[in-house]
Amino acid sequence: MEQSLNSLKVAILVADGFEQVEMTCPRKVLNQKGATTHLISPNKNAVRGWSHLDWGEKHNVDVPLTLARADYYDALLLPGGVLGLNALRMNYRAVEFVKHFFTSGKPVAAICHGPQILIDADVVLGRVLTSYASIKNDLENAGARWVDQEVVTDNGLITSRTTDDLSAFTNSMIKEFNMELHH
Repeated sequence: MEQSLNSLKVAILVADGFEQVEMTCPRKVLNQKGATTHLISPNKNAVRGWSHLDWGEKHNVDVPLTLARADYYDALLLPGGVLGLNALRMNYRAVEFVKHFFTSGKPVAAICHGPQILIDADVVLGRVLTSYASIKNDLENAGARWVDQEVVTDNGLITSRTTDDLSAFTNSMIKEFNMELHH
């Protein structure tokens, strides 16, 4: 059965330097399935992706972070990218935005370096997850149980390691977000 995500509203939180394909690929699938996706950023108008070893394209910001309300959204997508995540982790509003999804019991999908902000939001204790290998120790030190798998789903939290896992990540994200829509 085709999973429709009509009426699902997904926040995609990014800052300059996010890994471009980790946003564009899952977003395309979400949009194709009928979800409404909003690119949210500390930037007001445009945010610039990172593509492998250099700057990528600019993407229009749908909602500046200063105006974004987490309670409006049903789910959250956190693409990776070291530069973007470093900027988000230092932004109190971004950390609080992420934390709201966990306190509300809403699904969160984070790939590559995306789970880093979960440490700052203080939501990884006791969780099983995966990420880019270089942040394994950071996540374990924050109380997570890190596993080396292409995708891990733990009570509404979907995580993956790298762009190589995008297909499995996107499929698991769609499944979890669909459950949120129909529960």
